Order: sequence, then C-alpha cells, then structure tokens
Amino acid sequence: MTDHSDASLIDNAVEASLERQEASDSENQRNKKLLARQVARYLIQNPAFFADHMELLDTIQLPKENGKTVSLMTHQTNLLRERNIEMRQRLDQLLQTARENDQLFMSSRRLVLSLLEARTVAEAGSALVKSFQNDFGVEFTALTLFGPLPGSASKLGEVRCSSRASAETAIGSILRNGRTVCGTLRPAETAYLFGSDASQVASAAVIPLADQLGVLAVGSSDPNHYRSSLGTLFLSYIGEILERLLPNLLRG
Repeated sequence: MTDHSDASLIDNAVEASLERQEASDSENQRNKKLLARQVARYLIQNPAFFADHMELLDTIQLPKENGKTVSLMTHQTNLLRERNIEMRQRLDQLLQTARENDQLFMSSRRLVLSLLEARTVAEAGSALVKSFQNDFGVEFTALTLFGPLPGSASKLGEVRCSSRASAETAIGSILRNGRTVCGTLRPAETAYLFGSDASQVASAAVIPLADQLGVLAVGSSDPNHYRSSLGTLFLSYIGEILERLLPNLLRG
C-alpha cells in the first residue's frame, strides 16, 4: 500500500516532468522564432536566392482562407491574375470617364457657340432650352429675367419676365444666398420658377444670376435627380455666361 510520502514523491516527479516539458516546448518555440527571423533576414539580404533554387518554389506552401494550402507559384499566379483584372477594370473606368468628359465638352461647346450666335434674348433662351433638353437630358428649363427691362425685352420668346418684388416674395431666400441651390423646393418656389410645369417638377437646381439680372432653373420629375450633394460647377458656368451675354442682348 502506497503511503502519503510515496504519493507526494510521485506528484513532485510528475510536476517536475511537466515543467521540464513546458520549458523544452518554450525553448523550441524560441528557437523556431529565432530561426524564422534568421531565414527572413537572409532572404532579404539575398533576394536572388530562389533564382538559383527554383526547385524550392513549388515546395513552399501558403495557407488560404478556406483552410487549404497552395504553392507559392500558384499564389503568385493568382495574385497577378487578380491584379490584372483590377487594372483592366480601372482602365475601363478611365476610358468611360474620358468618353463622358469628351461628350460633355462637345455638348458644352455647342451650347456656348449657340448662345454667342444669338442676336436676341429669345434666340438665346431657345438655344439654352434646346441644348439642355437634347444634349444634357434636362426635363424642364426656365430662365426668368427681372424687370423692368429695356424695350427689346418685349420679344422674350421662352424667357420669362418678372418684377424683382415678385421674385423676392417667392424665392427671396434663394436670391439672398447667391449660390446655386439643388434639391426639393417649396411649392411656392416651384410654382414661381416653372409656371405651368410646376406640378411635374419634383427636384430642381436654381442658379441666381448676378446683378439682379434674373434666375435660371432646371427641374426633374425625379425627386432624387437634383440632390443637395450634386456638383454645380457646370450650371454655375452656364450662369456666368448668361450674366455676360444677356445684358448686351437686352440693350440691342
């Protein structure tokens, strides 16, 4: 029968054995990490190593997300294929953007030339509406000039005329802001700007013209088309052209 002292000796021996095993495992782990660092340092210092040992490339295994492993050569091939696909997609995007920019430039060029060739306010307004509709897909275009206007303004064509007081009452906050505004307008603002088309306009962009000349508005039946985050560089550019062009036509 084993007495308590014998049991204690056995326990101590087991515990000591476990400690030695843990120490040995810890030492092995340290040695592995040290060896890994040495190998990594050697490969960094000798980047042409595998060029002289190509047969080793097929033996190197890399883990994948699904738990399987693949050779280094297969991994590199897959990586290059993915990068090639990504580069083609980027190139396609750049080409598409270039085509869109080229189309935008040509459409803008036609519009500007048409405005410069206009001899009356009516011709300028007609050119603006036609270009916006055909070249830029704008559903509703409204150009309103503030009166009183010179005598030649009696023939405005599609261009509307309004008193400054009426404009201040209907769209005063937009005029005081002085910058292009995009989004959903108040019913009174939409009615003033688009007249009989107001019921069909769900979103709009409004460009106040400098020197209290008037206001240019474009609208869409899509409530999300003219969002508040929409870029307004092109519309502001057209507004600047009208600011320089219309006063001369009004005096003509």
